Amino acid sequence: MLTPEQNATLTQTGKGTPCGELMRRYWQPVALSSEIPPGSRSPIPVTILGEELVLFRDTADRLGLIELHCQHRGADLSYGFIDACGLRCLYHSWAYAIDGRCTDQPGITAGTFKDHIRAAAYPCVDIGGVVLAYLGPGEPSVIPRYGFSDVPAENRLLRKVLLDCNYLQSNEGNIDPHHVAFLHGQPGTEAFNADLSPRMTVEPTSHGVRITTVRNLPGDREYVRHSNFIMPNLSSFTSDSYIEDGFTIHWHVPITDTSHWKYLISFQRSAPLATPDDWMIEVDEFYRLRRNRANRYLQDRTQAGGRVTAGMGTNFQAHDAFATETQGYIQNRTREHLTAMDVAITQSRKCLFNAIDAVAAGRDPQHVLRPPSDGIVDDLITDSAIVTAGALR
Repeated sequence: MLTPEQNATLTQTGKGTPCGELMRRYWQPVALSSEIPPGSRSPIPVTILGEELVLFRDTADRLGLIELHCQHRGADLSYGFIDACGLRCLYHSWAYAIDGRCTDQPGITAGTFKDHIRAAAYPCVDIGGVVLAYLGPGEPSVIPRYGFSDVPAENRLLRKVLLDCNYLQSNEGNIDPHHVAFLHGQPGTEAFNADLSPRMTVEPTSHGVRITTVRNLPGDREYVRHSNFIMPNLSSFTSDSYIEDGFTIHWHVPITDTSHWKYLISFQRSAPLATPDDWMIEVDEFYRLRRNRANRYLQDRTQAGGRVTAGMGTNFQAHDAFATETQGYIQNRTREHLTAMDVAITQSRKCLFNAIDAVAAGRDPQHVLRPPSDGIVDDLITDSAIVTAGALR
């Protein structure tokens, strides 16, 4: 368990907090590319790490991410419009370029006044179907290449879900392979259900922690799975039911300390991916789960039977939302009791604490890539296989 101070250190991500300063050293998703495609002239509000921002494309289709509130009298710029001068506020028509410079102030006779006005602005790029932004100081780091940006658009699947809890408890759920047989147990998870006491080991990597889970199967076989905690707020794992030669990333991006976006990025190298049949009926147009805490995830206990115990449908996202949101908006880790099956969670927290210390000391934290790195993460191994028992020992 953690002390109250340690729990606060890992869960508070606002500007100036230890974890907030850590998060700002990495590129973070701020939108799906589909939300602001090339040619879009509709700005969208974005809150990330407690900062209220607006994302837009100028007339040259360049992406801009600047403060949400106009520097004049604070009106919301996401209601504004785009013209040759940039993003214009509806209130008094002040305009802003993608670098935050005020470019026009209609009706203001002091022509140089605008030159003293500048909104906070952050670099952002559209890559692999996701808009990433760098909110940190100095030169942005090299963007890691996890694989999804290196395949054709039809070979990847990009989704997101709004969750009402701290980012950390959701990401820690991802690196807990033990829960799958219990929370998600249903047809399609037989390899997990066959062995409720898997052998689990972790090892340090350049990007964080690799988790190896081995489950005994009938017929002198084993199910071996490699998943990962990736610094500072994402994870990777296989999705055996619909991905053959790729994997899934869950990227948990703080909005505030009590809510976050879960970006779900799946890809495979050899063939197109299709959206799972149940996805569109599980999530509304605002990326909220239709099964949520307010309606108790529409739990129907008559659905439960055999290993299908949740009664919350078959989509894993509702199951995971129940498990993480009901811990509270910020989990009280002073009252937890971890076991040997939680080894990946304890190791990932050590990575975060060490990285926070590195930032405080003026050093780059783990997995911040710098030139001459090309962004490829050589030791990111994410796969699964059924093998003869003992073949990998």
